[in-house]
This record gives sequence, C-alpha cells and structure tokens, in this order.
Amino acid sequence: MELLYVTVIGAGLALILRYVLPKRETYGAALLPAIGAAVTSIVWVALVWAGWTFDGGWIWVASLGAAVIAALVTALLIPGRRAQSDIALFDNLAGIKA
Repeated sequence: MELLYVTVIGAGLALILRYVLPKRETYGAALLPAIGAAVTSIVWVALVWAGWTFDGGWIWVASLGAAVIAALVTALLIPGRRAQSDIALFDNLAGIKA
C-alpha cells in the first residue's frame, strides 16, 4: 500500500516542478509526473528488495529524492534539445543546407 502512496507523492512533486520551472511549453503536461512516478516506484521496489523497511523514513527520502532529481534533470535538458531539433527540422523542411 505504501508503494501506491509514494508513487502518487512522487508524481505530485514532479507536477509541482513542471509549473515552477521555465520553458514548460517545450514538453507535455504528463511527462514530468510520469517520470516522477516511474522513478519513485522503481527506487522504492529496489530499496525494499535491498532490505530497507517500508516504515523507515530513509526509503521515503531516497525514493522521492530520486523522483525529484530525475524530473528536474529531464525538465532542464529537454528545452535545449527541443530547440535544436526544431531548428534542424525547420532547416530541413526549408531546404537550407548546413
């Protein structure tokens, strides 16, 4: 049951990041929450398999921290790459040779 709670919280934290960080128009509304939920659940299950107890505080910190870091890295990397990709596509469609 705790896996469900931590996954929803991880998605919520990533959703908050989406609206705090700039250039959110370069990626979809569900991308960061999906990444946050996936990373949270993967880290949680891995730590439970490693022997961490679900009622300990550190498993929550590690799982939610990993979700925030993954969502933050994604939100910071996508806008630059999206701009480069858009320019390359425009140049290709316009017939401009590099």
